Amino acid sequence: MDHGHDRGGLPPERRPAFESAEDLPEKLGADGTTITVGDPDAKVKVHLYEDLRCPVCGQFETSGGGPQLRKAVIDRHATAQYTLASFLDDRVGGSGSEKAVNALRAALKEGKFVEYHEVLYLNQPEESVDGYTDAYLLKPAGQVESLRSTAFDAAVKSMRYRDFVAASQKAYERAGGAAEPEGPGTPTAVINDKRIPRGNQRHPSGRDRLRPTPATDPRQSVADTRGAAPLPVAASTPA
Repeated sequence: MDHGHDRGGLPPERRPAFESAEDLPEKLGADGTTITVGDPDAKVKVHLYEDLRCPVCGQFETSGGGPQLRKAVIDRHATAQYTLASFLDDRVGGSGSEKAVNALRAALKEGKFVEYHEVLYLNQPEESVDGYTDAYLLKPAGQVESLRSTAFDAAVKSMRYRDFVAASQKAYERAGGAAEPEGPGTPTAVINDKRIPRGNQRHPSGRDRLRPTPATDPRQSVADTRGAAPLPVAASTPA
């Protein structure tokens, strides 16, 4: 599919917007773990660290900054990048995070990462329940046009991309992960190589609140390029 990246050398902000989220280009980066969505030439790069079992990630993606970020990507004002962690499996038990990451990698193979990523968060089970079973992952995949196939179903059931799952978790750990107090909890945003710092205030749930500085606020970074309201910042599940 021709996504019109170049458009005769026009800068991203002057190129026509993508028609919809379904039209967004998506690819696996050279590092083998970063999934990039949107026009790679966009001025703002928003790198998100997420664990699919993280309830705060779900809040961000469904009712927080996620929908606004998707619009900015569609409008070519931002590029979204994802590192998918699976540390919550060890913390609360089970294998749901790993299974979900594997399924998302299988969706990327079919060019359906963006749509499936959104559908999974809309159907996110409770964090304490190991809900991302094979059957649970396959059912919402049926909501994504042309995603379900013998190959996709087999990839989900067999954990075909287990090496990617492990490599993605290691990439998260290299970014700080559980090893550093100021490492990325989930969700964490890195805006043009500047990490949004985790604050010292804590919620009753034990989750840290992201307290961005003006220079690193992902809401303002995207808003500055498109003249819109800033993105809401969600709380963060500490690694």
